[in-house]
Amino acid sequence: MIRTAGLTKRVPTSEGELTILEDVGLHIETGESVAIVGASGSGKSTLLGLMAGLDTATSGEIWLDGQKLSDMDEEQRALLRARTVGFVFQTFQLLPSLTALENVMLPIELKGDPGAGAKARKLLDRVGLSERWHHYPNQLSGGEQQRVAIARAFATRAGVLFADEPTGNLDTATGDKVIDILFELNREFDTTLVLVTHDERLARKCGRVVKLVAGRIVSEEALADTGAEPAHA
Repeated sequence: MIRTAGLTKRVPTSEGELTILEDVGLHIETGESVAIVGASGSGKSTLLGLMAGLDTATSGEIWLDGQKLSDMDEEQRALLRARTVGFVFQTFQLLPSLTALENVMLPIELKGDPGAGAKARKLLDRVGLSERWHHYPNQLSGGEQQRVAIARAFATRAGVLFADEPTGNLDTATGDKVIDILFELNREFDTTLVLVTHDERLARKCGRVVKLVAGRIVSEEALADTGAEPAHA
C-alpha cells in the first residue's frame, strides 16, 4: 500500500539547510496498522505528510497505492488522495461554516458518490453523534469534533487513513473514547492505518511501531495487533 525508499527532506533556514528526514525506507502493507513515534522535531509529521502526498521530498521515492508520487503533479496527487486517503488531524480541520453532517458529506460529494446524506448520517450515528448532526463545529466539544473528523475520514471508504496526533488536543478520558472509535471503524473498514503519535500507550495498539530520531528510523517493532482492546483497558 505504501512504500518509501531513500526518502529525504531538507529545508533552507537562515542558518543553512536543515535536514528533517534522512534516507527513510519504509514498507506498509495493505491492512496494517503502523504507529510512527518520536520526540517533537523527529520528523514524524513530515513523514506522514510526504507519504500522503501533501508535501514533496527533496530526494527519494514514495509509492502510494501503487502510484509513484514523484511522477505526479499536484492535481494528480490531489485526485489520488481523494480516491485513496482519509485524514484525522490533531486540530480536527472541520469547515466552520458547515454542520457536522455537511462536513461528513463533503468528501462523498467531491468523490461523486450517490447518497451522501444517508451515508453521512449512518457514520455520525456510528460515532455516537446522531443527535448532533445539525450542529456547527463551534457548537461541539473537542471530542465531538474529532468524532466528526473520524466519520469524515471513513466517509469515502478510503484504503488508507493517516492520523496525526488524533488525541493531542483532548483530555485522556475523551481521547480514549475517540481512539476506541477510530480502531473499531478501522477494523470494520479494513483500512491501512498510519498513526503519528508521541503517546506510547496509543502507539502500542497498532501492529507495528516505527521510531524516528532526528529524521532517521532507529527501530521497528512488530506487535500483536491489540487494536481490539479498548484504549482504557
